[in-house]
Amino acid sequence: MSQSIRTPLMFALVALLFILQGSTDWWIFAGSWNASLAILNMALVSAVMALGVNLQWGYAGLFNVGVMGFVALGGLATVLVSMPPTPGAWSAGGFKIIAGLVLGAATIVLMIWQFKHMTKGRRRNLIMLATLIAGFFLFRWIFDAGVAGVEAVNPAQTGYLGGLNPGGQDNYRAHGYMTLLAWPVGGLLAAGAAWIVGKTALGLRSDYLAIATLGIAEIIVAIIKNEDWMARGVKNVIGLPRPVPYEVDLQRSADFVAKADALGMNVTTASTIAVKLSYSALFTVVLIVLIVLAQLSLHSPWGRMMRAIRDNEVAAQAMGKNVTGRHLQIFILGSALCGLAGAMMTTLDGQLTPGTYQPLRYTFLIWVMVIVGGSGNNLGAVLGGFLIWFLWIQVEPIGYWAMTLVTSGLADGSALKTHLLDSAAHMRLFSMGVILLLVLRFSPRGLIPEK
Repeated sequence: MSQSIRTPLMFALVALLFILQGSTDWWIFAGSWNASLAILNMALVSAVMALGVNLQWGYAGLFNVGVMGFVALGGLATVLVSMPPTPGAWSAGGFKIIAGLVLGAATIVLMIWQFKHMTKGRRRNLIMLATLIAGFFLFRWIFDAGVAGVEAVNPAQTGYLGGLNPGGQDNYRAHGYMTLLAWPVGGLLAAGAAWIVGKTALGLRSDYLAIATLGIAEIIVAIIKNEDWMARGVKNVIGLPRPVPYEVDLQRSADFVAKADALGMNVTTASTIAVKLSYSALFTVVLIVLIVLAQLSLHSPWGRMMRAIRDNEVAAQAMGKNVTGRHLQIFILGSALCGLAGAMMTTLDGQLTPGTYQPLRYTFLIWVMVIVGGSGNNLGAVLGGFLIWFLWIQVEPIGYWAMTLVTSGLADGSALKTHLLDSAAHMRLFSMGVILLLVLRFSPRGLIPEK
């Protein structure tokens, strides 16, 4: 089958799954548009993440398994931008925190200057050591005092600096546009972290790069979990403002109620569907823009250069290409997309929950999407995002149905039957592994291979 036919056919089949989920109460399908749209919204976010990983792996062959860290930074940006400042937090210690961070950065910069400009020898080493010790203790003295002051401000409800929302504690939800502003900020925050990571880790071989990026991602998540002054840590930040209407506001609107009645729908159900559709529209616009830009870059001279570097670094370097610089460039771009997706996901959830950032969900599953969809093909990565997320959600009911069928001949109350039925909840990992193996066996280059 030619690629020009295979690509739309694959997307049509995946679209059919979502339509059946919304319209048909049969087998594993819920027959609920609310359920279908909920899966679709997370599939759109996952497709953006998969597109970011595909830029790194499919374009340049960079094995990044630190996706979770960049996604978490995107979620953090949503809090830092869209939430209101905590009253009294800045005066209690916010300025001390900023001063401490500036002092810490200045200490590092000073040590770099000393290393580059002073004569090599014992004297330089002693001066650098003295700078490090003095800078560290001064940093901790200022920074810790600021942290203690901020975290003591109404810790049951806030206990953190807050964000940039101008609406204040009483009216911040009316400024939903701040959440949209947080999306590119999340991408920029992840890009900045990727620059630091790339400068230190991109010179490593692929397997060591994977270990380094995974470790750095865990460090990022650990910082977000433990630094309560930043975003409340594991106490979570809830009630993030929305860029779409609230259900309760729609239910109070006479025009919306009239439209729901005209469609023969319950107003509560209609309001939840309308909100999910609004999110779907926003996410779809973002995804389409990213796909267009990714496709243009892929077919540009820059994209051909990236693939040449991926296929043979030595030959590309011999022709004068800056391999390290291009690797850093593509690593930053891919990480920025992961940060953007993280901000979108936190907006959809309405809360930042650092405890949920697990490598299984935000690294392993995204890699499965890229491999199954088609590494090196942007449309393949997007297809994988839709398909794998749908299957990830539906595998549990499929597993229960399969176990019910297998154990139909066993007596009710049987220990074996009970054990097998209880095991259905753990079918997800097994199923993802089977799907991955089947695709690698029968379509090694993915469902939509790179041309």
